[in-house]
Amino acid sequence: MTIRKLMALLAILAMLAAACGSDGDSDTATDDAPAESDEGDAMEDDAMAEESHSLDIDAVLAADLSNCAEAPTGDPIKVGMVMDFSEAAGFVDVPGSEVVPYVASLANCAGGINGRPVEVEVRESGADPALATQDLIDWGAQFFIGPPFADATLPMQQTGGGEYAIFAAASTEPTLADAANNTFLVTFDDNGQSSAAAEFALAQGFTRAIVFTEGEGVPYSGVNPDAFKAAFTAGGGEIVSEQTYAWFVDTDFSAQVNEIAGVADGTEVFFSAAAAFQVTALRAQMEGQGLETVNYMGTDALDATGIIADPGGEGMVHTPHTLLVEGTALYDVLDASGTLASDAPSFMPLYIDSMFLGIQGILDCGCDDPAGIADAVKEISSFPGVSGDITYAGTNGIPPKAVPIVVVENGANVLLDTIG
Repeated sequence: MTIRKLMALLAILAMLAAACGSDGDSDTATDDAPAESDEGDAMEDDAMAEESHSLDIDAVLAADLSNCAEAPTGDPIKVGMVMDFSEAAGFVDVPGSEVVPYVASLANCAGGINGRPVEVEVRESGADPALATQDLIDWGAQFFIGPPFADATLPMQQTGGGEYAIFAAASTEPTLADAANNTFLVTFDDNGQSSAAAEFALAQGFTRAIVFTEGEGVPYSGVNPDAFKAAFTAGGGEIVSEQTYAWFVDTDFSAQVNEIAGVADGTEVFFSAAAAFQVTALRAQMEGQGLETVNYMGTDALDATGIIADPGGEGMVHTPHTLLVEGTALYDVLDASGTLASDAPSFMPLYIDSMFLGIQGILDCGCDDPAGIADAVKEISSFPGVSGDITYAGTNGIPPKAVPIVVVENGANVLLDTIG
């Protein structure tokens, strides 16, 4: 090898060594301190992760079906609805089964949920809610919105093996909630609303009460009066008369009114879980006996059965689930969906929230597995629903929601107080 060739070879080796040294320095810098571009990528990833867990309810409600975003193309979110269309629950479940698909169409119009379309399928529970549930499981439902009574919800639990989140949208039945089997109320329960009614009555200075019940422990028509009596007497009040009746059936209360007339002095507050047509019929018969100054209180049943449309309901106090305000996005959505004109429009936000809560479970768990979704729902805290804040963490499936106390004035609900 000549000297010239040797020098050339040494020069090449020196260049290679310098290049390797430069690479090594770069690797060391990357390991010890991220490059600025990597920091930016990390921040962007964190922002995307946060965004993926946020359900933009305002954007959904504001969607314009005549001017939609690009249609979502991701894997669909599948919402199953098993609804009771019978006389007992159809006044809420029928419009509820209409408003949820409508809001799903708004979500899709807004671009979907993280690019995923929302699909809703409705099945009537009929005589076989288990069959309706299985049909929706076969369709691919990831969670359920169910009817308000346990006779349908329990078969739904059993059919799904207790793994599917079931939101009993319109229910206030405390025994129906069962977090262990992933069944949730979306609003306060009977104990909550009737205890709040008693607290309000005591705060107004009432010390005497008349109560109508179907019997101690009877779901809804007995449990609500039970809760009112317990809270009212615990606060120093007295039950001066307790009468039995047939819920949603009786309208002739002459026998009960005769008994009440013998003990009442007109300073009492009357409480029941009766339907509007029953309470207004009773009021007319009470006034016929000269008891014209008794004050009337009831549960959400009054709101659900049209107390604001009944002239005899003027001045009656009750506990609705939501107050619908004209000009708000929620009001406009109910109007556009046709459910504002239903018999129970104030219940519709509970159905909407049922769908939103299930979707929030999907976002929180980052999964489509029904059991994983249900587990995530159990940890939801301070969810800003259209019917109010909802928390399931640390509960048995009953959210600790505040109870509005309203009075009927000129055919409208006017807020008096909020308890809780």
